[in-house]
Amino acid sequence: MGAKDILRDLIGFNTEKDKENTKIINYIERLLINKGFETEYKSKCLIMKIKDKYNVGFLGHTDTVMPNNDWKTDPLKLKEDDGKLYGLGICDMKGGIAAILQAVLEIDWKNLDYGIKLYFTYDEEVNFSGIKEIIKKQEKFPDNMIIGEPSDNIVMNGSKGLLELKLNFKGISAHSSMPNKGNNAIEKCIEFLNEFKYFYIDIMKDKNNNFEIGYTTMNIGKIEGGKSINIVPNNCEVLIDFRIIKNEHINLILNKISELTEKYQGSYKIINNIKPFINQNEEIHPTNFITEASFIDAKNKYILGVGPINPHETNEYINIESLDNLVNQYKEIIYNLCN
Repeated sequence: MGAKDILRDLIGFNTEKDKENTKIINYIERLLINKGFETEYKSKCLIMKIKDKYNVGFLGHTDTVMPNNDWKTDPLKLKEDDGKLYGLGICDMKGGIAAILQAVLEIDWKNLDYGIKLYFTYDEEVNFSGIKEIIKKQEKFPDNMIIGEPSDNIVMNGSKGLLELKLNFKGISAHSSMPNKGNNAIEKCIEFLNEFKYFYIDIMKDKNNNFEIGYTTMNIGKIEGGKSINIVPNNCEVLIDFRIIKNEHINLILNKISELTEKYQGSYKIINNIKPFINQNEEIHPTNFITEASFIDAKNKYILGVGPINPHETNEYINIESLDNLVNQYKEIIYNLCN
């Protein structure tokens, strides 16, 4: 069995919204038990180890996004064509999991002083529920953690933070012919956003050019309010996403949000508040996207996975060469940290 064979099996499990979570977790557990690994924790997550001392751990999430209707092949069947492998979640991140499994299966653990821990999580694509469950049980992670998200075989050692907010503005309903009797919640939202935009321009000026996009980004992802064209809306909800380059930006943004929601008679709720991280004393190669590395308390955290990077895209694929190279990269890490 090789990495491609494991990957074929992994793609065959429908883990969109964790539908076949139990099947994929049991499959992974069986492979590793046959190699001498022990199950340390199992729910919708899986934690396994070999030996009692370890300097390194690997982590991968098993869930995928939904496929759209434009796939040219069956997204749940591995397809090989011209040096490429296609399948739902193959890039994000079943390719990484296949490489992790193949690498540890090829290692002769009897000849190494240290073992490793392996973590497999769920619900990464929406709520990060799996990694949050593991953290809640007060897991002590190894000093070095490898997260197998797609990186095109480039070792990345930092990530932007994430601040996601839900804001709500209340008004008073009235007939549109008598708007003076109402209080328009959508107008409040617009006024809030216009004023906040001026503040955000100053945040953008504070840059960290180690990132591909070297400033804290803002995206107004959704605005929803009102019931009908002839009714003054009494409610408006807006979802805003910030990708953070510096910790201090989080407090600056939240303080301004608090000030302006009070001014415009609104309220807000924090959906996610994840700090950026960069490994200390290393040449910096950070990502723009968020991974479970941001939740983990470990001395060194690295993102290393297959490529090219095309997660969530129609006809998602990786290069066979990238998968084979990743297995060798993982094995080299294990030998360097476990001898």
